[in-house]
Amino acid sequence: MLMVNIEIIQDHMYRIPVPVPFPMKYVYCYLFREADGWSIVDVGFHYPDAIDTWEKAFQQLHVDCRQIHSIYLTHFHPDHFGLAGWMQRQTGAQVWISREDYAMAERVWKEGSDQAEQVGEAFRQHSVPDELVSQIEESMQKLAQHVMPLPSLSILNRDEVILGQKRWKVIEVPGHSDGLINFYQPELRYLLVSDHVLERITPNISVWPGSHPNPLQRYVSSLHRVKELDVAIAFPAHGEVIRHLRQRVDDILRHHEKRLHYMKSLASEGKTAYEVAFAVFGHKSLTAHQWRFAIAETLAHLDYLVSRGELQKEKRNGSVVYQSEEK
Repeated sequence: MLMVNIEIIQDHMYRIPVPVPFPMKYVYCYLFREADGWSIVDVGFHYPDAIDTWEKAFQQLHVDCRQIHSIYLTHFHPDHFGLAGWMQRQTGAQVWISREDYAMAERVWKEGSDQAEQVGEAFRQHSVPDELVSQIEESMQKLAQHVMPLPSLSILNRDEVILGQKRWKVIEVPGHSDGLINFYQPELRYLLVSDHVLERITPNISVWPGSHPNPLQRYVSSLHRVKELDVAIAFPAHGEVIRHLRQRVDDILRHHEKRLHYMKSLASEGKTAYEVAFAVFGHKSLTAHQWRFAIAETLAHLDYLVSRGELQKEKRNGSVVYQSEEK
């Protein structure tokens, strides 16, 4: 039997690479030995390779599933949330999530959700071609299969949680999702940073129906919030650990300012969000799933520029057009 490459962070703390069928390859989930059992932070995407990994990891660490009593979800995205229902059935654990992402999980994943259609309608208003919109809607509907069965969720409204027999502060960092949370252990100077800060790539910041209309503004504020923490090591959900968090935060802030400047220049004479997205991302061979994020991230940047007074937007011939104020 192939072994899972479990990283021992220190006593009672384990970093587990759970495979996902996306380019980042793994989502790193965290398992903690408690005085009275075990806790988990994030669980992965519901598909066979992920289940197989968890079962092997439990065998390697001699974990009795029935002793797992707490599962904390940093946010509602399927690569973090998807296996929560399966894991809850195996363990009987309580599954905790922020109030904001509880609402988004209900909106996006509950039976009868029309989120895919709402995304499609929003994209049509920004001149996304009908064929691509249809592919995006189909991709979203297929994605919903990978969060079933849904867990019974509890809203996490505490300032602290116990992980690995230590107290961790719950840090709200909206941006990547409205209710994204990080966990900070001040004595160890550890931060479970989830998708808020990644080591090599920049987290996706997107506008979606039902979510905050200016996520990039909130993301920038959240970056400054974690930059103020005294962090020796940040443990992200994708990629390598981050040993120079403040430097990485500065890198990401510079990236977004550069992207904002570029998109402002593209839109200055009057462009739809899709036209701007195509200018930025069109050289890549993107799937419908990837185009969804590219378009929604473009919207986040353009709407942030509108909020800063650097662009304006108006409806023109049935489509939303962005342009410089002076036009």
